[in-house]
Amino acid sequence: MYGILDCNSFYASCERVFKPYLVGKPIVVLSNNDGCVIARSLEAKPFIPMGAEAYKYEKVFKEHAIEVFSSNYSLYGDLSTRVMSILSKFSSDIELYSIDEAFFKLDGIDEKELEKYGLKIKETIEKWVGIPVSIGIAPTKSLSKVANKIAKNFSKKTSGVYVISDENKRIKALKYTEIENVWGIGRSISKQLKKSHIHTAYNFTLLSDEFVRSKFSVVGLRLKKDLLGEPIIGFEAIKDKKHIATTRTFEYALKEYEPIKERIATFANACAEKLRKQRSECTSLYVFLKTSKYVDVKRSVGVVVHLPYATNSSITICNSAIKGIGELFRKGYSYKKAGVIVMGLKPESQHQFSLFTDENPKHKLLMKTIDALNFKYNAPKIKIANQDLDKTWKMKQEHLSPRYTTAINEIIEVKCE
Repeated sequence: MYGILDCNSFYASCERVFKPYLVGKPIVVLSNNDGCVIARSLEAKPFIPMGAEAYKYEKVFKEHAIEVFSSNYSLYGDLSTRVMSILSKFSSDIELYSIDEAFFKLDGIDEKELEKYGLKIKETIEKWVGIPVSIGIAPTKSLSKVANKIAKNFSKKTSGVYVISDENKRIKALKYTEIENVWGIGRSISKQLKKSHIHTAYNFTLLSDEFVRSKFSVVGLRLKKDLLGEPIIGFEAIKDKKHIATTRTFEYALKEYEPIKERIATFANACAEKLRKQRSECTSLYVFLKTSKYVDVKRSVGVVVHLPYATNSSITICNSAIKGIGELFRKGYSYKKAGVIVMGLKPESQHQFSLFTDENPKHKLLMKTIDALNFKYNAPKIKIANQDLDKTWKMKQEHLSPRYTTAINEIIEVKCE
């Protein structure tokens, strides 16, 4: 049997863990630089659409007493790790699906005990971490997603855990599930299916294999089989990224070359650190620079810089990125966003050495030392000379809550009188 654990209104729930008076109150969480709404509590959904631009809804926030928070990814990431760590105590086979979701296998558990086991997982997580969760259990991954939806939508009746344990429950669940809510069926496919009068997941499973394969390829056919109760969609191995990007919107428009060069060096260094973390090297990188779309004089340019050899050295990547930005920069524009994307990624273990051109071997040892020191002090204490030693990247976060679990100077203080 497969299970899926889904944290309810995860970002909002993280904020409530340390501010319990917010339970039952509407909450929204904003994107980087407080741009738009990326998460909403159940109470906020009737008033605020997903993706709403924050500045347009300031009056609505006040009218409905909606609590607004800037994204606190340090807090969310740490609480997610704690939730998944607890889940691993109940299942040795876990597939992390997102920051707030994970599939897990329940092999060896008696079918009659599955609901009780799911409730134990839920109660343990809520007691130890304080994050409310919903759990769906079924014979396949796609059916577990259907079960999870039912557990969440009928939480009072299911207590947050639902098990599709027999054929009658499977059919009833699929008839309840609208086609656009089926895992793996996007908006465009659901529109096509509705034109053929396919409105539920159950209708989809009644289609012939030939029709599904011809219209939606073998991927659609695998989904159909999975919904029929055949475990076709298994766990996926974690794959390294094919490219790594670091892009930012500047806090204010930049007109001069030097501050832009410094930002590009910082972005390039961040990409190099991510490369080393997944033990990869890149063979090229893309650098871009653009003005705001709201100014009269617009400019958006980019350039690909090919490297002479595969590398993950911050020194080499930073110098190459600076070479790229030197080609792009033109005076007379107010630049608002820039970024670096490293491409052509290869495993570090498959590095091809060259007789005539290759990296200085001292770079490897130097990067290893820098990474070790920065990890030890949990901060970028050592930087590349192209970076501003005193500058740290700061987003607009006017509604940021404390990093209660990851910053020692922001933990909760208990005052005893």
